[in-house]
Amino acid sequence: MTRDQWIEAFAREIGASPPGAEEVEAILELAATAAHSSERTAAPVAAWLAGDSGKPLNEVNEAARRVSVAG
Repeated sequence: MTRDQWIEAFAREIGASPPGAEEVEAILELAATAAHSSERTAAPVAAWLAGDSGKPLNEVNEAARRVSVAG
């Protein structure tokens, strides 16, 4: 099963819409920022926080970059 197939199946399972290609890239950017500027386990937690915040991905990515620079 490919990444995209898994994401689509998981989205269906939880009753959500799968992210589009641009959203996937933004999510991966967030995960990379978190993982490379702290412990790797910060990446999935950052992704959850981003989703929970309801803010657009560009805003949470900017926030992640600010935190990385400050740290």
